Amino acid sequence: MTILYAIQGTGNGHLCRAMEIIPLLQEKGRVDILVSGTENHIGLPYPVTYRFGGLGFVFGKKGNVDILATYRKAHIRRFVDEIKSLPVENYDIVISDFEPVSSWACFLKGKPCLALSHQAAVVHKKSPKPRKQDPIGKAILKFYAPADIRYGFHFQEYGNNIFLPVIRRQVREAKVENKGHYTVYLPAYDDHRIVKVLSSYKEVRWQVFSGRAKQRYYIGGIEICPISSQAFIKSIAAAEGIICGAGFETPAEALFLQKKLLVIPMKNQYEQQCNAAALDALGVAVMKNLKPRHLHRLNAWLLSDATVAVEYTDQTAAIINQLFASHVVVKETDATESEPSVKAVPGFKKFRSMLLRKIFGS
Repeated sequence: MTILYAIQGTGNGHLCRAMEIIPLLQEKGRVDILVSGTENHIGLPYPVTYRFGGLGFVFGKKGNVDILATYRKAHIRRFVDEIKSLPVENYDIVISDFEPVSSWACFLKGKPCLALSHQAAVVHKKSPKPRKQDPIGKAILKFYAPADIRYGFHFQEYGNNIFLPVIRRQVREAKVENKGHYTVYLPAYDDHRIVKVLSSYKEVRWQVFSGRAKQRYYIGGIEICPISSQAFIKSIAAAEGIICGAGFETPAEALFLQKKLLVIPMKNQYEQQCNAAALDALGVAVMKNLKPRHLHRLNAWLLSDATVAVEYTDQTAAIINQLFASHVVVKETDATESEPSVKAVPGFKKFRSMLLRKIFGS
C-alpha cells in the first residue's frame, strides 16, 4: 500500500503530531511525506518527499496574523502549479493534516482525501465556537483543505470522529516537577512587546521561547530562548505555569502535564478563537491580548493555583487502525493493493468541474 501523508508546515504543532503518526502509518505501507508552509522551527526525523510553499499565513508582531505579509507570500500561481504537479493519483490513500496542496489536488482530480487534523474537529457542529461570528474565518477553515472524510483531534471528544489530543512521546515521558518559572510561547508577538509586559513582574522568573531569537540571552530576570523542541519540553514540564497562544498542541500538552495555563488567542485567527472558547469552557484562563487594560487577568492568574484535570490517554494507534478499517478496502484481485472506499465531497461536483475548466483548461 502506498500512502501520502501531507502535513501543514505553518507553526510547529502539526509537525509535532506527525512524529507520533508517521511510524503508525509506516506499519500500514510505504509512506511518502509532504510538508507545505512556513513559520515553523522544528524538523522531521523522516525524509520528506515533497516540500511546497502551500498557502500558509505569516505571524505578526502584535498578536495577530500579518495579512499583508500573508498576501505577499501567497503566490497563487505557484500554489496552482504545486497542485498540478502532485501525483495524488499514484497513491492508494491520501491523508491530509490541514495541508492544502494535497487536499486540492485530490479534490480537483477526483481522488478521495482523508483529513486527520485538529481543524477537522474545530469545524464540527458540536465543537465550541466563539460568541462573535466570523463567517469568513469559518469558510476558510472548512474549504482551505477540503476532504471527503474528517477525523479530528480536540480538547474533548465533542462528537463522532473527534478524538483526544495526540501527545508527543517525549512529553508523556517527561519528568514533571515545579521549578517555579513560567514558560511563555507567543509566536504572534514581538519579543520586545512580550518583555515590556513581563518586566513589570520583577518577582517572577520567565522563560520566553522565541522564533526570532538566535541564541539564549537575558533581559533582567527574563530568559529569552530560541525554539528547541527538547528545551521547550523540559521547560514546560518543570514550569509553574504556561502562557501561550490558543493553538492546539501546546495547550493540550500543558493540560496533560497538569500545569496552570493561560492562553491568548491570535487576532483575526478563527481557529484560535474557537480553541479559546473550548478552553474557557474547560476552566482555562483566557486573555484577549497583552494590552494594559487586560493585564488584570494575568495578575489574577499568577495569584491562582487552579489547574484543569484531564485524562489524555494514548489513542493514536487505535485512531489510525479505525481510519484504515473504516475507509480502506483491499482489492480481491491483489491483496497488496488498497484504495479508500470514500465518496466525493458532498455538493462539490459542480464546483470541481468549474475549477477544472478554469485552472486546468479541461
